[in-house]
Amino acid sequence: MTIVISFQTISNIFCYKQSLQVFAFILNEQIMATPKTIETGNSVADYISAIDDENKRTDCMAIVELLNKQTGFEPKLWGTSIIGFGSYHYKYQSGHEGNAPLVGLAARANAITLYLVPEFEKKEDLLLKFGKHKTGKGCIYIQKLDDIDTDVLIQLVSSSIEHIQRIYPSRHSMKTEN
Repeated sequence: MTIVISFQTISNIFCYKQSLQVFAFILNEQIMATPKTIETGNSVADYISAIDDENKRTDCMAIVELLNKQTGFEPKLWGTSIIGFGSYHYKYQSGHEGNAPLVGLAARANAITLYLVPEFEKKEDLLLKFGKHKTGKGCIYIQKLDDIDTDVLIQLVSSSIEHIQRIYPSRHSMKTEN
């Protein structure tokens, strides 16, 4: 059996493939250009009150109070589920840029997630003293507030924010002094 494919067919296939590649590139650029997590005007209090687990809700309220006092920033809801404190503007070498909270937390199904920068001075040493936790790239997962040393949490938060302020000088929300 002989299959004959005309030049026009090959040309159409090539154009189709090129079109798909261009479409995928444009789609990828659109996805990258739209940050998934942005500061919203939604209520932090409403978010916390909607946490089903009473212990997790109480722990989140305590952590919000602690981070508010430590950072001097009012808590703001980012996206639908991250409570952020302060913000900074980042720009990667790829050209992708956006805003992010200096530090954040979220009540997830399996843990309370703390969002810090992935790497900063003394992080590993502080985590050794922190208490019961798990880590991801830039996240620290805890089950309950009683499992951790809140003094170490304060040090982790301060060190993370200082690191961001060194990387992105004068591009972050300044804390207001009372």
